[in-house]
Amino acid sequence: MPWLQVRLAISPEQAETYEDALLEVGAVSVTFMDAEDQPIFEPDLNTTPLWSHTHLLALFEADAEPAAVFAHLQLMTGAELPEHQAEVIEDQDWERSWMDNFQPMRFGQRLWIVPSWHAAPEPEAVNLLLDPGLAFGTGTHPTTALCLEWLDGQDLKGTDVLDFGCGSGILAIAALLLGARRAVGTDIDVQALEASRDNAGRNGIDAANFPLYLPEDMPAMQADVLVANILAGPLVSLAPQLSGLVRPGGLLALSGILAEQGEDVATAYAKDFDLDPIAVRDGWVRISGRRR
Repeated sequence: MPWLQVRLAISPEQAETYEDALLEVGAVSVTFMDAEDQPIFEPDLNTTPLWSHTHLLALFEADAEPAAVFAHLQLMTGAELPEHQAEVIEDQDWERSWMDNFQPMRFGQRLWIVPSWHAAPEPEAVNLLLDPGLAFGTGTHPTTALCLEWLDGQDLKGTDVLDFGCGSGILAIAALLLGARRAVGTDIDVQALEASRDNAGRNGIDAANFPLYLPEDMPAMQADVLVANILAGPLVSLAPQLSGLVRPGGLLALSGILAEQGEDVATAYAKDFDLDPIAVRDGWVRISGRRR
């Protein structure tokens, strides 16, 4: 069915007032949206930062009257409404739309990421069947692509791999399909571990070869290869821990890093690793190297 969408241009200080008011007048959902493509990176813990210019989007059932909604909002807030508009939008199958846009992608020379509902373009290639579910990691983001291409370029035969912040499991599963003996995945999100487990099964990966842990449950280990596609702040603060998880002579690949953050992250690992030149894609970077 169609919906009435109401849009308000607000400041962060107005957010709570108008969110509550919209819900009071019958909105079935309220969403905050950046009005100016202004990024927010790594907010402080337990905070919900907003952009300096924010759009508040509210959905109402189609029979709601825009004039009545705006009149009630003004009465409830006791102030002139900020810039606002209303439009009717048609309903659609959002999951189906997303699935249609997620197509097979090739990384490096051997590796394809193939949506689980799609036929593999090259059946004889290394094909990773993926359904990301609720977890991050499909290969479409530059950071994931940088890590997948790096993995494709390594000789992983017989190696033990650690995927730190495994998300959908895409990096660990790729490593296993490319010849790794065993991969360990860890993530702070239980849903990520479940998505990783599901994707491993989809690719015929034996659970014994891909154990999954919350960080506090992970056993002591040193990996031949460690990949971590998280964020620059945690990568810097966790540098001593992550470095210690790589055996001497082992390999490291880090991403989730903005180009302007690359040198800081590289500096945090330079004392323990011989680093490769920083790889850049679309404003994001990958840092890789070999443990001394």
